[in-house]
Amino acid sequence: MVLGHEGAGIVESVGEGVTSVQPGDHIIPMFAPQCNKCKMCKDPRTNLCVIKTPMNNSYLEDGTARFFFQGKPLYHQAFCSVFSQYSVTPEYCIAKINPAVPIEKAALFGCCIPTGYGAVMNVAKVAPGSTCAVWGLGAIGLCAVMGCKAAGASRIIGIDVNPAKFEVGKKFGCTELVNPNDYPGKRIQDVLIEMTDGGLDYTFECIGNVDCIEAALESCVDGWGVSIIVGIPHHSQKISTYGGTLFGGRTWRGTFCGGVKGRDGIPALCEEYLKGKILLDELITHTMPLEQINQAFDLLRAGKSIRTIILPWK
Repeated sequence: MVLGHEGAGIVESVGEGVTSVQPGDHIIPMFAPQCNKCKMCKDPRTNLCVIKTPMNNSYLEDGTARFFFQGKPLYHQAFCSVFSQYSVTPEYCIAKINPAVPIEKAALFGCCIPTGYGAVMNVAKVAPGSTCAVWGLGAIGLCAVMGCKAAGASRIIGIDVNPAKFEVGKKFGCTELVNPNDYPGKRIQDVLIEMTDGGLDYTFECIGNVDCIEAALESCVDGWGVSIIVGIPHHSQKISTYGGTLFGGRTWRGTFCGGVKGRDGIPALCEEYLKGKILLDELITHTMPLEQINQAFDLLRAGKSIRTIILPWK
């Protein structure tokens, strides 16, 4: 399989019937389709489409492949497969963007920016003056922090077990930073409830850890607290919590790519960046050629990078 779901590129050629882009356009391949024809695409309440996103072991929607190795077809990933010099993507998975956005940085509009920022703006709809907490200060978590700041939150608590992420957390808008390892014998939800006089207005789990997802829900205040599941746990893991946690009026929601309708929303986010309202450069810690992609993953696993940009053309 050719991996890679977060990328940017320049259109080299288009197939028959393609009208929304043309050769030379700067684009973001999207793992969240937007066909603009189905009932979901026409409904403002969701960014889902009846065309499902095949994350693994799949070809294009018509069952054909465009990648081959030694005569054998390779699977595509999520209609994108951007760890490659060239890729073939359906038109409904392409967002045309302003070429003023540097192409070597624009890849982050393919996932982390709409996912984290959108979870705050579109899904939680954070209110001014509210209290928020974000689990995980990776790229998606930092974009959620950025969204909370843009929404006017009064307190933004960043939570991470890697204190090396705390300085960048401050740059994106964290007003307080918490390392759960600093509180041995105490549950992080109890620490946060004490810090916030009964719980937070909004919480965002941006890791995909089932224990953190439960902690984020339980950290919400009774009555109106909202917890958003942004991170994706492994499919073998089940989320569980005491049913009474929801009886008091908390809301527990999931989100897919921050609720952003890609063909419409990603170009709009790019314009926000050009106006100086979205941080992009600060998310990029390394840049490497495609041949060093395994080193990029090593940096990620070690907690030494936020986002490493892979440049397939160098």
